[in-house]
Amino acid sequence: MNDFSHLQTPAFLVDKSIVEQNCARMREKARVSGVVFRPHVKTHKTAEIARMQHGGALGPITVSTLAEAEFFAGAGFKEITYAVPIPPEKIDRAAALAQKIDTLNLLIDSEAALRALEQQKHVFDVFLKVDCGYHRAGVDPDSPDSVRLALAIARSPSVRFRGLLTHAGHSYNARTVDEILRVAAEETACLTRFRSKLSMNVIRSVGSTPTASVVDRFDDVDEVRPGNYVFYDAFQATIGSCTRADVAVSVLATVVGSYPERHQAIIDAGALALSKDLGPNHIDTKFGYGIVCDLELRPLPMHLVALSQEHGKLETATPPVVGTQLRIMPNHSCLTAAMYDVYHVIANGNVIEAWRPCRGW
Repeated sequence: MNDFSHLQTPAFLVDKSIVEQNCARMREKARVSGVVFRPHVKTHKTAEIARMQHGGALGPITVSTLAEAEFFAGAGFKEITYAVPIPPEKIDRAAALAQKIDTLNLLIDSEAALRALEQQKHVFDVFLKVDCGYHRAGVDPDSPDSVRLALAIARSPSVRFRGLLTHAGHSYNARTVDEILRVAAEETACLTRFRSKLSMNVIRSVGSTPTASVVDRFDDVDEVRPGNYVFYDAFQATIGSCTRADVAVSVLATVVGSYPERHQAIIDAGALALSKDLGPNHIDTKFGYGIVCDLELRPLPMHLVALSQEHGKLETATPPVVGTQLRIMPNHSCLTAAMYDVYHVIANGNVIEAWRPCRGW
């Protein structure tokens, strides 16, 4: 039986063997598909898992902050894509980093960003962000203005046009695997359609854990960038990206208040320990803030219905007594992991080591 009584709660637990399995499965799919594997590291932000993603090697990676880029460059990674549109005030910092590694790819989706890069002495490697339906960032692949911007990037002597990059974030709105597969088809078709208008053989880069998880192989793309798959979470298991057995992380919490008269209990894991992501509310409006489990990760008949800063409120017919330890399978592992400065790594129910993630922006 798992015994975590020596840990101060809340604590972030990472099952090493499940992470290794998740990494190996996605890496092998990319290898068999013959595509470049550039996994995202924003979910875990650790050098240990980044190496696992490449089977122990220092392969190409994707980051969401320059702090991550600098951290992983310091850990020996030489090919990094910063997959957020670069703000002008960070260009000098990006240039300094680019001179220390082999390749730092930047992302832009506007003429203003291109002009800002052209004012620098450093020649940057650039991807054009394309909106494949998520509508968060990126150019419209069907707009003539987008074609003109892509051609302007290709002609500019101040940058090297590497390719087209998209993220099918709307796959998270899916309810079934079939719906995720439809988004996956849109994701790849979008870039292929847009590239055909350019008459250039540039890279087509895609990245979304749901789409990357459910397709049998990566077709009609050149590069894939999934990230959440290393941990997965309650959200991914609910929409069909994985099973609950694939979820590698949980938050250890302690019951600090028990109220049988109102069928409630309080745990010491609140919004700062679990994040306030509601999870798959489009599937279950009463899903709550994570799946409440026992120490063996068996789901319990309890609902985590509310979070304040340091408190989590449980509703259950028979509230557990004060001092009971529970494990919460988080709704969104990326946001939850970012709350912790140390991960307690477990194997066979025992804590075997501690990993420290990168922090900051």
